[in-house]
Amino acid sequence: MSYFALALVALAIVLLFSVVKIVPQGREFTVERFGKYTRTLAPGISLLTPFVERIGRRMNMMEQVLDVPQQEVITKDNAMVKVDAIVFIQVMDAARAAYRVENLPYAITQLCSTNLRTVVGSMDLDEVLFQRDNINSRLLTVIDAATEPWGVKVNRIEIKDLTPPVDITNAMARQMKAERERRAVITEAEGEKQAAIARAEGAKQAAILEAEGRKEAAFRDAEARERAAEAEAKATAMVSQAIAAGDVNAINYFVAQKYVEAFAELARNPTAKTVIVPAEMGSLVGTIAGIGELVGLARDQQQVSRAAPPAPTRSRGGTVPPTA
Repeated sequence: MSYFALALVALAIVLLFSVVKIVPQGREFTVERFGKYTRTLAPGISLLTPFVERIGRRMNMMEQVLDVPQQEVITKDNAMVKVDAIVFIQVMDAARAAYRVENLPYAITQLCSTNLRTVVGSMDLDEVLFQRDNINSRLLTVIDAATEPWGVKVNRIEIKDLTPPVDITNAMARQMKAERERRAVITEAEGEKQAAIARAEGAKQAAILEAEGRKEAAFRDAEARERAAEAEAKATAMVSQAIAAGDVNAINYFVAQKYVEAFAELARNPTAKTVIVPAEMGSLVGTIAGIGELVGLARDQQQVSRAAPPAPTRSRGGTVPPTA
């Protein structure tokens, strides 16, 4: 009797584990009835019909990463490159992913390898090396459309590595070096050009300022000569008036002035080795004294003329008083 009870307990436990199914998060299980797909179990606890239904496939619904192995591809310009990639997929329909393809990861990997050779083979080497984004987008469009009937969504595909031949790599290194040297020469030439322009601009400004200085100096020299000429004219007029009035000192002034100028010119002559000093220095002293007296007389006359009020002017209506 005890053996029978133990058998019933064991049978109950077996039936319990075969009927009650717990699906973890991120997974979905397919249910088969006599080998035919009937439904899909979502995450959580579910009950099956004993002896009739069973779990078919356990599908991973999370995003998965598949590695596309490295392979050699011949480009459009007959260059051999080694290329590999990674692809990110996610199962959207567990039933189609389970029953429409035998080995889903292997199928997607082979599909990526085939399309990778097709896309890279239709491009030149320079395009392959510098247009990875274009290759990724083209592969994503093709592979996502091909895996849609399997219930799989291809989220991303990325080229992981591109390895050109060694000789091409060396040629690219030399090309890069030559390009950088060319840029350095252009930059240096541009700097020299800017420096030459700056120096020319500075020389131009200096010439302009120098010309302005010469102009201002010439203007001031002319103004000084004009004032000196006016002073000389006034002095000559005063001396002429004194001569006309019969003043002998005025004549002595002119004679002494010419005498002194001639003597100074003789002293400044570089070819003259001997300077003759006149013996009658007393007459020269008298002449200078006469000049001093004449200058004092001219100064007194000028002060008197400044102090005297101007004479009134007459008009048709009468005498007009002088203005202050």
